Amino acid sequence: MAENGAEPTDAATAQPEQPVTPRLNVLTQFIRDLSFENILAQKGTSNEVQPDISVQVNLEPRNRSAENQFEVVMKLKITSKNKGTDETLFLLEMDYSGVFNIENVPQDQMHPFLLIECPRMIFPFVRRIVHDVTRDGGFPPLNLETIDFVALYRQELMRRAAELQEKQGEAKADA
Repeated sequence: MAENGAEPTDAATAQPEQPVTPRLNVLTQFIRDLSFENILAQKGTSNEVQPDISVQVNLEPRNRSAENQFEVVMKLKITSKNKGTDETLFLLEMDYSGVFNIENVPQDQMHPFLLIECPRMIFPFVRRIVHDVTRDGGFPPLNLETIDFVALYRQELMRRAAELQEKQGEAKADA
């Protein structure tokens, strides 16, 4: 028994609360849309080419009707042009979707989680598809470099902030 007749408190004997860790499960992933155009073959050009590759990535997160389920669509547009003539050699467009079950992520962290962690999970599969499609399309296989989704997310935030600032400046000028 404790001094002064006080009972020991449960706080002294209680275990520290374990932090809740986020859970991410890939439920499915699939090609939503795929287009590959071998423009070089269509034109019948067999001249020496030096490809210049341009890769554009866009991410679209979506809520699904089931609880804790989200879909992230990675949209790629890859254009290869000849350095000398600027003629397009091939064009690859793909929408690749991943469906995820996400638990224990605070609501204020869900947007960055969807645009950083989810694309990281599906990117190796996207890379493989691009590799195979370019090879099967008659070109040397294109091995995409790893995409820094954190930097991509930060760029998007800066772009949105600049866009918002520009709109606010226009609104002040109109007033």
